[in-house]
Amino acid sequence: MLNISKWRMVFLLLLVSSVGFAQEKFATFAESLGQVRPFYGESGPDNVNWINDGQAYSFTERNESGAQLIKSFNPKNGEEKLIFSTEGLTIPDSDQAFEYMSFQWSDDSQYLLFQTNFRPVWRRSGISDYYYYSVADKTLSLVAKDAQTAELSPDGKKVGYERGGNLFVFDLAGKKETQLTDDAEDGFYNGRFGWAYEEEFGLAQAWEWSHDSKYIAFWQSDEREVPVFQMTDYQGTHKEWVELPYPQVGDTNPSVKIGVINVAQKSKKWMDVPLNDGYIPRIYWTAETAKLAVMQMNRAQTEMRLYMADANSGSAKMIFEETSDAWIDVFDFFAGIMHYMFFPKDAKEFFWITDKEGYAHLYRYDYNGKLINQVTEGNWEVVFVHSVDSKKKKIYYTSTEGSPLQRQLYSINFNGKGKKKLTELPGKHSVDMAPEATYYIDRFSNVNTPPKVELHSANGKLIETLADNKEVKQALEGSTFVTPELSQFTNSSGDKIDLAIYKPAGFESGKKYPMVLDVYGGPGAQSVYNQWSVNAWHQYLLHNGYVVVQMNNRGGGGYGREFEKVVYKNLGHAEAQDFVDGAKHMAGLGYVDGDNMAIRGHSYGGYISSFTILNHPDVFKVALVGAPVTDWRLYDSIYAERYMGLEEDNTEGYLNSAPTTYAKNLTGHMLIAHSTMDENVHVQNTFQLVKALVDNGKDHELKIFPPGAHGVAYNYPSYLLLMNSYNNYLERYLK
Repeated sequence: MLNISKWRMVFLLLLVSSVGFAQEKFATFAESLGQVRPFYGESGPDNVNWINDGQAYSFTERNESGAQLIKSFNPKNGEEKLIFSTEGLTIPDSDQAFEYMSFQWSDDSQYLLFQTNFRPVWRRSGISDYYYYSVADKTLSLVAKDAQTAELSPDGKKVGYERGGNLFVFDLAGKKETQLTDDAEDGFYNGRFGWAYEEEFGLAQAWEWSHDSKYIAFWQSDEREVPVFQMTDYQGTHKEWVELPYPQVGDTNPSVKIGVINVAQKSKKWMDVPLNDGYIPRIYWTAETAKLAVMQMNRAQTEMRLYMADANSGSAKMIFEETSDAWIDVFDFFAGIMHYMFFPKDAKEFFWITDKEGYAHLYRYDYNGKLINQVTEGNWEVVFVHSVDSKKKKIYYTSTEGSPLQRQLYSINFNGKGKKKLTELPGKHSVDMAPEATYYIDRFSNVNTPPKVELHSANGKLIETLADNKEVKQALEGSTFVTPELSQFTNSSGDKIDLAIYKPAGFESGKKYPMVLDVYGGPGAQSVYNQWSVNAWHQYLLHNGYVVVQMNNRGGGGYGREFEKVVYKNLGHAEAQDFVDGAKHMAGLGYVDGDNMAIRGHSYGGYISSFTILNHPDVFKVALVGAPVTDWRLYDSIYAERYMGLEEDNTEGYLNSAPTTYAKNLTGHMLIAHSTMDENVHVQNTFQLVKALVDNGKDHELKIFPPGAHGVAYNYPSYLLLMNSYNNYLERYLK
């Protein structure tokens, strides 16, 4: 999954502002980093976990000495308790201070499993040591060292984990480890995904406890035939190569199958679900004992089949099948929703979010795959399911019903009746609801209202304001901090396209300003919301005489199937046309200098910024291109084939969607930045584009960062260097 760089946010949070935000020009980008800090505001309780059957939540803090604290809050009586502190706590049998990366609760809220000593592997995964803590007697004990994932069993009696490609369980009462699989080798794993599955299907843990704690279902992944990609940061006298199996378009994919282990018997059964050169992106334990739902997709991801499998025999029956003339969504990376199917553990039915009728809506099915009823409908999209309450037969979800720029919380009965809107303020609401649908925390804002955090009961009643951010409102008074104007234009295809327009600090009517269009643009993504926005780079540009614009182009999410999937098998063209139409619209407003406009993007944004300036060389004078895909045949098979189809079915489409194809068209100025250690979008992409430019005698500027991964920058100095390179390039060619 192509992603936007996180470095910008990381560095912002490290800085503390010491001066006011009053000037209309920043001398340096570093100055803007410090100045924006007061405008973020407080986000309410950190690391919320709902405990005690949804009657309380835990959250984390650090005390004055830096110790990590876990506290709980009871909404009913307002009681706050300290549950855990690392103050004075050491790792058992050592004098080393105990610190944790994350933790999980047992179902009965009596025990904690801590993840420590985290060593990252890929985006979501890493190797860690795990410790078990009893809230009652305050004891801490080691469960597993060097495990990639670990999880408490629902009954709290065991911890399952994957280490070295094999699965284990640790019995907490007997303090005994049992190995469940023993056949792992290089490129062959039990309970672990390789890079491609983890990245493109969104899960790091490749195994699941059953609700009754009797079984573990797991993926067995075989990557031994997948081509290996090598990368290096060129350090040392003799460079070291990092190798990872990485299937590009048309390559041999990882082969997976689903096994189920009876933990007590240590027996294993394979589920009879055919892979057929496709994928198994999801499995779900159901409300029926020993019944596992297994989702299978064809390689093009245009067909989805759901099987009900018996954990004891392995027999499986296909109950459900859907086909599409474009890709079928399994999860939403950008909305942070990992699942589009929901199996309540106490009701023999399931729910599915699909856009098969034009907009993403909820549908209700029985265990035979028969449609019971459509739950939601309308010309809007369900984007997130927060709770499925089988007792009250209600679903709580966030949707775009008010506007694609907003996110509002609703409840609805399983039968599609009794819909109720629970949030009120126009804007974007980010909801953290107890799975039991008892309470929820609502973090919300809009373009003119800094974030506010509130605790509500499930019926929407306000219990307490957790953060009102009056300090942000005070900081705004007399400041030159710029907020966006939400606007809209009609593109050349007749679609309404939403914009966020930021005018320069000290804006003067009648004056023309250079413009920077900051884009991402990838399938399913959305750049513009009616929400509070703090971006140090944008504020730097705005305080140095630029107009900044963002856009919800076609291909993005939130506007329905037709709007999003128009890009299928033809990436780049609709998006670029929208950017061009939007730039011309801005130039027509009178205050944008149409001869001095730039487009900037990273990852998919890097792809589309390079594609746009090469396909429309008379519109943008500058392109700032970060970590770009330059030919979809070079990217991973799961992502590229999802949106471009199989190469043998779309050879011309792949060529027409590649920036390298249009290198001869460059008339403006292009700056490209990439890291040689980018495991996501390989630097091979940039080098092929550079060669195509050189072959055609086209000058450009190239910034190579040997370390840095997909974000390019790898520390604070490198981040400043990258952003100042962009800023200096804009100054050189747009002013």
